[in-house]
Amino acid sequence: MDLKREPRTKVPESFPFPFQPYDIQQRFMRELYKTLDQGKVGIFESPTGTGKSLSLICGALTWLRKYEEEQRQQLEDILQGKVTVATSADCDSKILVKETTDEPDWLAEFDEKRAQAEKAAELKEEIERKLKYEERLRQLKNETRHKYSVKRKQTAESVTKDEDVEGSVSQPSGSIREDEDDDDLVVTEYHSDEEGAARRIGDDDDEDETENDDEPNITKIYYCSRTHSQLAQFVREVQKSPFGEDTKVVSLGSRQNLCINEAVKRLKSVSLMNDKCLEMQKNKKKETDDKPRKKRKVGSGSCPFYQNMTDFRDRVLIEVKDIEQLVGMGKETKTCPYYGTRYSVPLAQLVVLPYNTLLHRSTRQACGIKLEGNIIIIDEAHNLLETISNIHSIQITGMQLVKAHSQLNQYMERYKSRLKAKNLMYIKQILYILTCLIKCLGGKVGIAPHAQKTGPSNVKLMTINDFLFTNGMDNINLFKVQKYCERSEISKKLNGFVEKYQPSVEVKIEAKEPANQSATSKFLQEISKRPLAAAKNNAAPIVEVNERTDEEYQSWTSPLRQIEELLLALTNADKDGRVVSNRQELLSQSSIKFLLLNPAVHFSEIVEQCKAMVIAGGTMQPVSEFKQQLFSSAGVQADRLVEFSCGHVIPHDHLLPLVLCKGPTGVELDFTYQSRDLPNTMDELGRVLCNVCSVVPGGVVCFFPSYDYENQVHTYWTKSGVITRLSNRKKILREPKKASQLDFVLTEYKSCIERCLKSGQSGGITGALLLSVVGGKMSEGINFSDHLGRCVVMVGLPYPNVKSPELKEKMDYLNSTMKSTSDGRQPGQVHYENLCMKAVNQSIGRAIRHRGDYATIVLLDHRYSRSNVHSKLPGWIRDKVQIMTKFGPAYATIRKFFVGKQQQVVE
Repeated sequence: MDLKREPRTKVPESFPFPFQPYDIQQRFMRELYKTLDQGKVGIFESPTGTGKSLSLICGALTWLRKYEEEQRQQLEDILQGKVTVATSADCDSKILVKETTDEPDWLAEFDEKRAQAEKAAELKEEIERKLKYEERLRQLKNETRHKYSVKRKQTAESVTKDEDVEGSVSQPSGSIREDEDDDDLVVTEYHSDEEGAARRIGDDDDEDETENDDEPNITKIYYCSRTHSQLAQFVREVQKSPFGEDTKVVSLGSRQNLCINEAVKRLKSVSLMNDKCLEMQKNKKKETDDKPRKKRKVGSGSCPFYQNMTDFRDRVLIEVKDIEQLVGMGKETKTCPYYGTRYSVPLAQLVVLPYNTLLHRSTRQACGIKLEGNIIIIDEAHNLLETISNIHSIQITGMQLVKAHSQLNQYMERYKSRLKAKNLMYIKQILYILTCLIKCLGGKVGIAPHAQKTGPSNVKLMTINDFLFTNGMDNINLFKVQKYCERSEISKKLNGFVEKYQPSVEVKIEAKEPANQSATSKFLQEISKRPLAAAKNNAAPIVEVNERTDEEYQSWTSPLRQIEELLLALTNADKDGRVVSNRQELLSQSSIKFLLLNPAVHFSEIVEQCKAMVIAGGTMQPVSEFKQQLFSSAGVQADRLVEFSCGHVIPHDHLLPLVLCKGPTGVELDFTYQSRDLPNTMDELGRVLCNVCSVVPGGVVCFFPSYDYENQVHTYWTKSGVITRLSNRKKILREPKKASQLDFVLTEYKSCIERCLKSGQSGGITGALLLSVVGGKMSEGINFSDHLGRCVVMVGLPYPNVKSPELKEKMDYLNSTMKSTSDGRQPGQVHYENLCMKAVNQSIGRAIRHRGDYATIVLLDHRYSRSNVHSKLPGWIRDKVQIMTKFGPAYATIRKFFVGKQQQVVE
């Protein structure tokens, strides 16, 4: 129970830490503690290599421990009568205020004392529940430790058991019975749009056990990051911290990461995994009914792992575990880790989860995440604005629209006699919407989309209202249609229908047509083979899921669920989004995309409900974007915002950032679109790199603005001989476009540098040069520490394409909704510049990864010398930047820097 109190003004002098923290870590934790205690919103920047994760853990959990101690003390004071409930009640309690009434004073006093007694009894029960549960966890922890000490002696036997468990759940599900009916595929009766408050479809029936009135109320911290690997690394940091023994931690993940049922895991589509899991779970609950059940599909029965949730929850909370350990424990206990972790959320103190789970409302609700009175920490938040926009933007292709229309139309015809009037009405409305969307792209229903030519390419960008009016959908109540889709689970029913009668409804995207048969004729023949024929002949096809290719599997699923997301997006306020109609030569290549312009509209609910929030990252500059586009637009007052930024832990002489305005021959380094393609510019860039590679040992990473420009420069250098000269000093590697080739390139890069260091070559090859791309695979998440990144070169300023319709609309939106800066620049232009500098900051942050690391950062473009550009660099780099107008002094400075470092190593 979160009792009211004045925020503490005294911040601890020291924090529990696994080693002696750096000074900046001490300052970080103090400021973090103060931000959480005062219920504010903080923007925290701490460079990579400064121990940001540990600072977040120790600072936040120190606050939580103190906060819980204070809450416990206040509860005890209330029970002992030292304070009254009215002065210390939580925000949910009714504050007792004496009203002006005609009743006697003694009666009012009696009512007040009775209310005090009732509240004291509630508080006493809560304390007893907490103590009882803590004692239960202590006993379970002791039992578990004893159990595992015994099991270590029986490892071989344990492994055998695990193999048996996996084998038992990976048996083929069997074929579809010929005599089964379609009750599970038919939409149940839909009563009324206003009747009752039905639960969200995402919840299904899987959330019944996530809450328990007997459980104590726990104040918790929600920690978010981008990827599961980052979350796993964070959990490992918690395990190593002083809080690893007594903090109740739970990690949330997707079914892809946590499911242990082979019948679900082998499905290649995420949506089908979700639907299969929910179906099996619902069957599990139906098995408890006393009523006789109808025969079900072989292989679609209940999940054997949806059990023992309470025991699994307790085991999760007694010891900190990452995702892999949770999966292992689930296999051992034969309990589903996906639902087991969600069941653990109410009693956890620290919940670790990915961005999407927190930022997407329906996902957040489905996981039982309650923000009221709790703390939110969003790490790696440099792309938070773009992440929110991407989560709530949706793109649908013409292929998906035609498939959905064909499948839903056949579904309606198949079950028309069994569907109620209201169901038929809404299904027809959905079909009408799909028809309008197909016509918007210049197509027609009933014709194969890869055979429909829609005319010349054309891109239109409209407001939501204009889009609906132009395409004849303004007379449809999308709110009711979306609510119907949600409550009726029509997309899930349609997926089951497509699964059962797949050959009759799928659209073959890559099918090879006979030479004498047109694609249109082929398609019409396919859709004429109605599922009715299959039903009459009792010839329902056998579906072998595990033998399908990715393309076949994609064609097997129904796209209606994605289209529902588009309908939901179209219910946004007209000013907050735009619709992009992208008509290409073929309908299958055309698309409709909803673009969210105002991420604050979905973020405001989160920041309003939570007790305090911190967004953190290694490079949060420029901070103005977060303040204006996110927090200010979400209603956060300026006095609630806190900004903290610290320097690096490296010594002052371990970093050399330079801005080069001219090359060796005096040519100005100008990489604007007008000048960067000139031979003179590319020649001068080659001379700069040749000189840099001659004095920099180890690895050099050079970032280009785009793949196209990197390819253009590399081709030109190959012809002009620059590549040959560079190869005399460094082995040249290029960033691949395919992710599958990334590990090979990085391994070659690292191996070459290590070989050169061991051989101690002088005058020959001294390392490797990696030609990379801003915004590519090397610019974020890759660690170029020590000799792997002694120099990072940034070629030009990577401004995005200003002619992009989406970017232009975003800039126009900002210009119309926000004020110009103090120097008269429009918000749209500032946003355009900030996109560039955020990309630069992420790229140059690949170097300097720990206290003993050192490197030089070379910014090649005279525009970096402008104050409005280099002022947006991270503070620890900006304060040391040297602007060099001539190349000679710059070359000498770089040479001196590395000679000095090599001498320090020798000494």
